[in-house]
Amino acid sequence: MAENVSKTKKLFTVGGLIVLALGIILYFAEAPLGLNRKIYDLPIFLIIIGLGFALKGFMSKAKSENELDLGSKTFGEFLTNNAILLAMLVLVVVICILQPRFMQIRVALDILTQSSTKLIMALGICFTLLIAGTDLSAGRMVGLASVVSASMMQTATYANRFFPDLPQVQVWMPIIIAIVACMIFGALNGFLVAKYDMHPFIATLATQVIIYGACSLYFDMPPNNSQPIGGIRPDFAQLGQMRLFAGIYKGFPGISILIPIAVVICIIIWFVLNKTVFGKNVYAIGGNREAAVVAGINVFRNIMGIFILASCLYGIAGVLEAARTAGATNNYGNGYELDAIAACVVGGVSLSGGIGKVGGIVMGVLIFTIIQYGLQFINVSPMWQQVIKGVIIAVAVAIDLTKYRRK
Repeated sequence: MAENVSKTKKLFTVGGLIVLALGIILYFAEAPLGLNRKIYDLPIFLIIIGLGFALKGFMSKAKSENELDLGSKTFGEFLTNNAILLAMLVLVVVICILQPRFMQIRVALDILTQSSTKLIMALGICFTLLIAGTDLSAGRMVGLASVVSASMMQTATYANRFFPDLPQVQVWMPIIIAIVACMIFGALNGFLVAKYDMHPFIATLATQVIIYGACSLYFDMPPNNSQPIGGIRPDFAQLGQMRLFAGIYKGFPGISILIPIAVVICIIIWFVLNKTVFGKNVYAIGGNREAAVVAGINVFRNIMGIFILASCLYGIAGVLEAARTAGATNNYGNGYELDAIAACVVGGVSLSGGIGKVGGIVMGVLIFTIIQYGLQFINVSPMWQQVIKGVIIAVAVAIDLTKYRRK
């Protein structure tokens, strides 16, 4: 093991330093060689990637079950387990060759911004997948939170206000109301699954229909009468549109506030899953529910907590979507749950339950966003984009089932 650890540390450290050196060389050589418009921000990307790999090598522990064995058999398993990631890297290289403008910091920031609310939603839905379930109501909860929060956050001078006589309330009030509304439906999901042992697919499908109907009734209330909600207050819109560090150097567009919000939520969810009793119970219930009961775990209470926590994250995602787009309709969030489930599966969350990590979910969301954004960047037909997305989902599930059978 010590030899393998040594090889692994050297592989990441030396490889990272080589990529870092290449990035530095290109950074200082691009102007004299006239490469500015040919490679754009590629040197900066290489420097960041090189630093990441080098730090991973330096920080590798002496003993780890996840160390890379360089044998041919394990290398083949590595290729199989990371086939989608490797295919994405090849696709990115092809896109960069066809359209070098893809190699820009601005593009990377756009991808991270688009991934932020999707990631928050995927982190919520991963809890239901970890107990070998699912949540088909997630997308409709996003729509509900968007409509409820936006309806109370219109400017006083907007002609078609949802609540004409509503005073200008504090920003946090509609946000809390929208999230609590989602958590009520999350509690309903949890109750149906935990109390009646109803399959999560059926329970959340029923709740999905109820939520959409309730949201549509609310959206159709006079004087709004199903008109798209607009005239959003600037202080609310800033929650999704604010740019940090904009203009710190020439041409830098700034970092969307959604990115650090998503990072903070990732850290919180990682802590919950890895450092709390509740997180350990989630994995235990997903791994073997009968054994969890024998071990004294309160399955009813934990399942209720899972669906309520997940719905809280959907509510946060919905509020941020309304702020980002400065508006809302009752169709917001339609189909989002399918993309979130697919991203979780691609990121290594097993449909059989009990297996999944926050880092993998982040990677799964980024993979889908990069592929979608990249294909749009080179003007690939939206119909072909759907075909490619379907192939990715099918391959990811096939790999997941293959790994499960081996175990």
